[in-house]
Amino acid sequence: MTSPTLTRPELTAADRCDRCGAAAQVRAVLSSGGELLFCGHHAREHEVKLKELAAEIQK
Repeated sequence: MTSPTLTRPELTAADRCDRCGAAAQVRAVLSSGGELLFCGHHAREHEVKLKELAAEIQK
């Protein structure tokens, strides 16, 4: 018997960047289980810090 894996839904036009409210293009899943949504601009701006936090980046 396999255990089900929780997956996060695909980003849609309704998903907005947590920084500026533009359409979200990237989901950063934090090791704590939380998530942040970013437009392309803010994803690039915060990419280094997100990698330091071992965030999983989903595009």
